[in-house]
Amino acid sequence: MRSLLATRPDQNAPPVVQLTDSTTLPTGNVTIAVAYSGINYKDALAVTNRAPILRSFPMVPGIDLAGTVTASDDPRWQVGDQVVIAGRGIGERRSGGYTTMTRQPGDILTRLPAGLTLADAMAIGTAGITAAMSVTAILRAGIAPSERPVLVTGASGGVGMHAIALLTQHGYSVTAVTGRPALADDLRRCGATMVISREDIAGDKPLERERWAAVVDTVGGPVASAAIRTTAYGGVVTMCGHAGGAQLDLTVYPLILRGVQLVGIESVNGPQANVDAAWGFVAASWDRTRLAHMIHSIPLADVPDTCVAMLNGERIGRTIVTLAD
Repeated sequence: MRSLLATRPDQNAPPVVQLTDSTTLPTGNVTIAVAYSGINYKDALAVTNRAPILRSFPMVPGIDLAGTVTASDDPRWQVGDQVVIAGRGIGERRSGGYTTMTRQPGDILTRLPAGLTLADAMAIGTAGITAAMSVTAILRAGIAPSERPVLVTGASGGVGMHAIALLTQHGYSVTAVTGRPALADDLRRCGATMVISREDIAGDKPLERERWAAVVDTVGGPVASAAIRTTAYGGVVTMCGHAGGAQLDLTVYPLILRGVQLVGIESVNGPQANVDAAWGFVAASWDRTRLAHMIHSIPLADVPDTCVAMLNGERIGRTIVTLAD
């Protein structure tokens, strides 16, 4: 058994992340041989100790995993079942996916959807599930494809690329916002019809010109504020991240004069049924070819350096961690 283990030598010291051969498994009623995990923004914060993501020590980080059941005391799961977990508190409150073997509660598992491989599932992961929940909120609000595009912020990240692909496959025209113009062609390959910079949606009026039918915001801060002020009447803005800041600079005017809805997207603490439904939604729309250029694989040993690179803005798309030999 190989794991990436975060320990804290004493209460005043930051966590130390190290590879270990420890055979200690967390509590749970289903044992899983982990084949793949992934790196999300939250994982990068945890591994680098940039934020207090890990609630106790020692702890295996990694909020996603995909693998095969090797033992089960839960009648819902049998040996040989292929399962996935995205979020649900692993890699935060309990040991997560950066390990070759884990034990987890059966009630946080999702059966691998038909048509997906375990590697596909981690190419999707929490990022894809979050995107699926965001797109579902737009569909639920009755916003049909129209002349006005849907805006996706933080487009070169995992949530952004999945949101672009899902929206495109449901008939929407997508405008992608990125701070890295060199990635414009990559984002068009995901399905974006237009790629713009953050400055292109900036403005300081309480209400700006109506431009977007809806918004999938993954970054928060000034970009999200500008997006809300430029959303058209009756639009929906889904919000799921804060890499660009946790504050919004807004008046109530977009909400009360244009009826814009703000919808928070969260996949960790909500009902398991919501997560299962999101997996089904994204699996039904999964197109490996559209996103293959944005998906990268690394071994477990490369996770710490990759997390640093992600926070420094040096990684794009979705990173899969390969654990199976």
